[in-house]
Amino acid sequence: MSRPPTFVPPPGARAYSLRTARGEFAVVDAPAAAGVEPRGVALLLPGFTGSKEDFNPLHVPLAERGYRTVAVDGRGQFESDGPENDESAYAQEELAQDVLAQAEALGTPVHLLGHSLGGQISRAAVLIDYSPFRSLTLMASGPAQISVSQQQRVKLLRDALGVMSMAEVWDAIQAMEPPEETEIDGGLDDREDLRRRWLGNKPAQLLATGRQLCIEADRVAELAAVPLPFHVLSGALDDTWPVTLLDEMAVRLRARRTVVEGAEHSPNTDQPLATAHAVAGFWDRAAESGR
Repeated sequence: MSRPPTFVPPPGARAYSLRTARGEFAVVDAPAAAGVEPRGVALLLPGFTGSKEDFNPLHVPLAERGYRTVAVDGRGQFESDGPENDESAYAQEELAQDVLAQAEALGTPVHLLGHSLGGQISRAAVLIDYSPFRSLTLMASGPAQISVSQQQRVKLLRDALGVMSMAEVWDAIQAMEPPEETEIDGGLDDREDLRRRWLGNKPAQLLATGRQLCIEADRVAELAAVPLPFHVLSGALDDTWPVTLLDEMAVRLRARRTVVEGAEHSPNTDQPLATAHAVAGFWDRAAESGR
């Protein structure tokens, strides 16, 4: 089971609202470590029902490698505002345009990393305009729609959101989880943070992005034509996209491939040090290649 996110920014990082041409987005921004030569800037996009805090375990080890990392809540996700009920605001192209605006606001070409849903939004942004990016890392994010078992879970969530409030859905989820999956290291504060995050999500965002995950087309051939370095990273197990499917995608993209042992769908929280090492190594090589 993945470790829960830590909701306090790590040492040296700060949380604030990033102003862009498309509105403000909540971020956790961690500079390169003091005394370390700056190597670049990275924009990190979380997955479905996740948030910027999912990347907190990566900030310090990446800072020590010279990277400033900016993790962002997407539109309607946790602490970033968005329409409550207008699903059109969360169309994939709209979210991709938000990513381009975030990159522009950071003022420099950035390494782009997307986890799960964030990977597919990242891909859409790169396909619109790759010029703001130095590389693309797809973390536990597959070539097309999610697995059938995960589609069934998304459908259950969509059905529940049609008849229940966000608070009622949270309570129902907690009642359905086995006891070992609801125990969180750190006690009540962590559970309350997770509940607060859930309640911060806009229902329309969950409905729209959940649908996207279930119908996403295979756009790997389009992406392979983009002149950027690619990195496909995952855990050794993944029930959202089979690992063999991610292997095949990496081949199609001529991408660097990393499998993080001891990790599942969230390598960033399962094995953060190994994940940070792999990501920084890829970024180092992307810079050295001059691409």
